[in-house]
Amino acid sequence: MIIVLRPDATQKQIDHITEKVKKLGLKPWVSKGVERTIIGVIGEEDVLRIQPLEVFAGVEKVMPILTPYKLVSRDFKKDDTKINIGSGVKVGGKKIVVMAGPCSVEDEKLLITIAKKVKAAGATVLRGGAFKPRTSPYSFQGLGEKGLKYLARAKKETGLLIVTELMDTRDIKLVEKYADIIQVGARNMQNFNLLKTVGKSKKPVLLKRGMSSTVRELLMSAEYILSEGNFNVMLCERGIRTFEDYTRFTLDINAVPSIKSLSHLPVIVDPSHATGRWGLVGPASKAAVAAGCDGLLIEVHSSPEDAFSDGSQSLIPENFSALMRELRKIALAVDRKI
Repeated sequence: MIIVLRPDATQKQIDHITEKVKKLGLKPWVSKGVERTIIGVIGEEDVLRIQPLEVFAGVEKVMPILTPYKLVSRDFKKDDTKINIGSGVKVGGKKIVVMAGPCSVEDEKLLITIAKKVKAAGATVLRGGAFKPRTSPYSFQGLGEKGLKYLARAKKETGLLIVTELMDTRDIKLVEKYADIIQVGARNMQNFNLLKTVGKSKKPVLLKRGMSSTVRELLMSAEYILSEGNFNVMLCERGIRTFEDYTRFTLDINAVPSIKSLSHLPVIVDPSHATGRWGLVGPASKAAVAAGCDGLLIEVHSSPEDAFSDGSQSLIPENFSALMRELRKIALAVDRKI
């Protein structure tokens, strides 16, 4: 449920209410909006029937949250969440953030070369997998910590922030050491122990939608992270599995406005994994910007035919630069910028 406070509620009154909620065995989360402060209450709410919170000083009204995802919902927070990644980069505002780079970290020199080119084109975050979940156990699995060190060197050379995937709870400290954003991949969207682990982290989290998951299931997975205290979560639409087999997956462009109507969290779109074809990445990216996404996750490789993974969906730097120029025009048309 949500406790809506009066505009003139004092900090002392807020502290008193949250302490009382804790004593009842519930979790309070304070959210300060532009006009109002609200307190979200999570847990077995039946105890509140014998302890009405409407009588507390500073309380205007108490409202139930009918959706199963409480902290993620627009009921809990009306304003869009803006996540400060670092170095002046914020996700969720007027500026659409572009994250670009190779699917896998393969070689230090190659990574730095790609990083410089995507930055020159306008990207502010470098993507690259040091740990790679693969369908086949015989496929390239990533360089591990060596790959993370390569990402760190690329960051030092270019100033780009880093987003990379965490696959194992045992690697959380290692990934936190190097990453600015921790990615939870589609195959781990319902790995609840992993979600709880990143929920205890202070790093922003990019949560990808599972390939056969509904929007509601994605929001419930995000709820796991927020319920552990980490509210810096971005939701990523990366295509879902349908009967269509021409593309790798089917980009659910409806998910962008749908999620934004249900949740205050920023929405990122991954057109590379959604289409699986580099020639479709551009049109899918344009559709995502027009639909209202807050960021794009695009694979870029200097030599896609030699890529260790996902070369078929990677743009060469020149095509990425051309796409960025086109995306700026579309962003302007919907009162955004890149």
